[in-house]
Amino acid sequence: MPAQTDRPRPYRSVLYIPGSNLRALEKARDLDCDAIIFDLEDAVAAEEKANARALLAGVLAEADYGGRARIVRVNGLDTPWGRDDVLAFAAAIAAGGKVDAVLVPKVSSPADLDRVAALIPGVALWAMMETAAGMLNAAAIAAHPRLRGMVMGTNDLARELGSRFRADRLPMLAGLGLCLLAAKAQGRIIVDGVYNAFRDDEGLRAECEQGRDMGFDGKTLIHPAQLAVANAAFAPSAAEIDLSRRQIAAFEEAQAAGQGVAVVDGRIVENLHVATARALLARAEAIAERTK
Repeated sequence: MPAQTDRPRPYRSVLYIPGSNLRALEKARDLDCDAIIFDLEDAVAAEEKANARALLAGVLAEADYGGRARIVRVNGLDTPWGRDDVLAFAAAIAAGGKVDAVLVPKVSSPADLDRVAALIPGVALWAMMETAAGMLNAAAIAAHPRLRGMVMGTNDLARELGSRFRADRLPMLAGLGLCLLAAKAQGRIIVDGVYNAFRDDEGLRAECEQGRDMGFDGKTLIHPAQLAVANAAFAPSAAEIDLSRRQIAAFEEAQAAGQGVAVVDGRIVENLHVATARALLARAEAIAERTK
């Protein structure tokens, strides 16, 4: 039985915020997102890396982000900035800085996590899954004892594969599926990659619904304008909540009568359906709690 880590905290919407942008860091405290990735990697120019690191450490020591998960994406240890990033946040966390996890870029094997884990003991790690090697090693990466979540990096993966954009994401499906299987086998959080056209609500909605139906816990986003669509897509609907409650009630009634199954809306309800229904209600409650 895989361990259920970091649940039932919701991860419907996971917003990237540049670690160098003070205004964006301040604004994020009031945005309706479930989690924030404070980015020191792709979103920060080389000449701003050191300043961004210091700025972000200071902000996370002081700012209140409520119930949102706070995840810091550091630079890779193969860059001039990665080691300093990790050590800076190890010190910041030890001093009381509010960081829930460190996101490691371009994880291709468990060894990439080992190197970061050695520098920052006791802190949850997340993995960017964005290389072909990472897809092939997803099961071993997900099994790493310090890993708590996985983030699909579909832009980098597409570049490495040489694939073209398609609305159905056919070139991505093999990698997405491998990472999903690995994450679910280990009880890890896994969130889908970004949708680049931040003014295209219909395209975003379709991709969110695809990811939701595949089993992703939420979606990474590049702009606050995308939050409402992702939050709606990855939240249980009123109809789903109603059905879940009726399934649980019917099954409990059937059990009380000495029966092993129930029938709701013409469909059999067994133990596995009740477990799914309870998980859905727990997710709805967690969303309601975060948005209070």
